[in-house]
Amino acid sequence: MMSRATANLIICNASALTFDEAQPRAEAVALSGNRILAVGSNKDIRPLAGANCREIDAAGHTLLPGFIDSHVHLFSGSTSLEYLDMLGVTGADQLRQRIAAYAATCPDDLCVFGSAASYFMMGEGRAATRQDLDAACPDRPFACIASDLHTAWANTRALEMAGLLHGASLPAGNEVVLGPDGTATGELRETAAFGPVLALTRYGGRDLLGYVSGDDPTPPATHAEREADKAVIAAGMRHCASHGITGLHNMDGNFYQLSLLEEMEHSGQLLCRTEIPFHLKSYDPLDRLAEAASMREQYSSDMLWSRRIKLFMDGVIDSRTAFMLEPYPNTESHGEPLVSAERFNQACIIADRMGLQISVHAIGDAAVRRTLDGYAAARATNGPRDSRHRIEHIETIHPDDIPRLKQLDVVASLQPMHSPVGGFFPGYTPGELLRTEQCQHAFAWQTIRNTGTPVTFSTDWPVVPVDVMRTVRAAVAGIEMESPWTPQRQSLLDTLASYTRDNAWLEFNEHKKGRLKAGMFADIALMSHQLEEMQPEILDSAQATLTVRGGEITYEA
Repeated sequence: MMSRATANLIICNASALTFDEAQPRAEAVALSGNRILAVGSNKDIRPLAGANCREIDAAGHTLLPGFIDSHVHLFSGSTSLEYLDMLGVTGADQLRQRIAAYAATCPDDLCVFGSAASYFMMGEGRAATRQDLDAACPDRPFACIASDLHTAWANTRALEMAGLLHGASLPAGNEVVLGPDGTATGELRETAAFGPVLALTRYGGRDLLGYVSGDDPTPPATHAEREADKAVIAAGMRHCASHGITGLHNMDGNFYQLSLLEEMEHSGQLLCRTEIPFHLKSYDPLDRLAEAASMREQYSSDMLWSRRIKLFMDGVIDSRTAFMLEPYPNTESHGEPLVSAERFNQACIIADRMGLQISVHAIGDAAVRRTLDGYAAARATNGPRDSRHRIEHIETIHPDDIPRLKQLDVVASLQPMHSPVGGFFPGYTPGELLRTEQCQHAFAWQTIRNTGTPVTFSTDWPVVPVDVMRTVRAAVAGIEMESPWTPQRQSLLDTLASYTRDNAWLEFNEHKKGRLKAGMFADIALMSHQLEEMQPEILDSAQATLTVRGGEITYEA
């Protein structure tokens, strides 16, 4: 029997994917306030219209729960929309021209800053040196960060200002790369190395402080800085909403960022429901986990909450900082773990005992194994529970560890556009950065899914664009890769479920959102196409035309 309540917004003539097993498909959805009132046929839904109800004709296009991007860096993603976009910049001439044009637009910035820089920005497989960047930007400090947020490069002026020209004493796994003359080459590996350079940028490094250290700004941000920070995050939220996104899981956190978002929630600027973790660095004393408990206690609304910790086990493949079981080809280096096994296990045991969810960046096969070992230690010590602990990325994994994901009830949090088959980043040639046998089990989305392990999808914005449909295309279509790469294409419905229903489950909110079902939050995305009728190769041409979060229209084309 239909409810007697009335709708204030109805969407009819849709091809609705509800992800509700009791009613997988529907034609129409009625919204009342911040909840879904009813889901059904046009005939059933239209009579629910109340006074001044708006009806939207979906024209047969796909309607589904709002997308939840379960791995983003919200603050830095937002600022990246302002910084110099260096994606595709290659060669000295192009580098100089792009920097000069951008630098002219920001004369007051202490350090000119670029994002999405290539490891081989000088062309022909050559990384940039500080001398290259001096030539490209001779008059001002300049720095840029790689797409993966794990390496930065700086010119001499920036290095001098940051106190890094002659190196620095850093935690394990972080490095100011030095040349034969004992001075910095310009390459800065991992957060502790490039943190001092970020402090010179427009936002004083506050946008990446939750990622670099998890600390709050020192000295505290001024009122003007807080207002600027909220404004840029609000712009980032609008950008996310334009892609049908209604929820975000941030991957870095501090109390400062939470306080900004709380103010935005109260002022109505928080367009996406957002989870912020406590970021535990490898060098932090474990009693800092008490701060995670404080975050959980202070922030627990349906719009903004914290009940998870984030750790890094290793770096990335491109800089050979991912932790591998076997040495990188033609080297003796395995990469270096950012935390010892003993310390990591203890952190997992404590956090798990506190009832916190754990998410760990692990890209190398050794890093994945060590992370699984830590989760196993927590389980053995504390007993099994519904923890939904996560491993982020899993770009390489030893075949022996694939079944352990399911055995330990671990969630595989994956980013399809990171893979060479995603068509965004250049492929790995076997024998250069990865061994042939590693390629066979790299980016093993479907292999992992086949074990029954929960698979969730996300972008890692700003590592790749937060554009949902580009990731959907990467997962469903991919590009052809020669042996030994194994095709890992996903079905469209699995992919969409991993981006909606399953990400809601991942945040322990499966009873509130992630499905089109009466009583659920009115978090909805209407697309420009009927996605199931599209060829996989052109799925990225579809975009959101309407985004609704909690009954509020946050984007309309």
